[in-house]
Amino acid sequence: MKKLLLAFAILLILSCESDRTNQYCDIINNQTINLSNPEFINLQVPAGWAYANGGPKGIILYNYSSTFKAFSRECPQLDCTSQMTVVNDIKLTCPCDNSEYSILDGSPQTAGVSKSVCEFKVTQVSSAVLNVTNY
Repeated sequence: MKKLLLAFAILLILSCESDRTNQYCDIINNQTINLSNPEFINLQVPAGWAYANGGPKGIILYNYSSTFKAFSRECPQLDCTSQMTVVNDIKLTCPCDNSEYSILDGSPQTAGVSKSVCEFKVTQVSSAVLNVTNY
């Protein structure tokens, strides 16, 4: 029984360690986004996106039909000092290595890249107000 518990504990620790190497997310201060503001007009339609302040390099907000998503503009490659940008309304691109990520879920779209883009929690407070926080 002790061996079984020890094996389970080791497995749990190793799985936690592997999660940390796949994604490193900076903590952000809570952000309130008012969709009525002109800079967020594109977020009022499905598949619309906008840049916003928050985190070390900003965030990207995306209208995913009836919900919203928020991703860090910080490249998953930790040595990159540039902000990611949205390209063709469907992908995020890191200018340091030209790696591409899905705007739908932050997953890597470039071969050989394993780290995803950091995603933040978005809560819709009202029809015109969003809160962006850490998970």
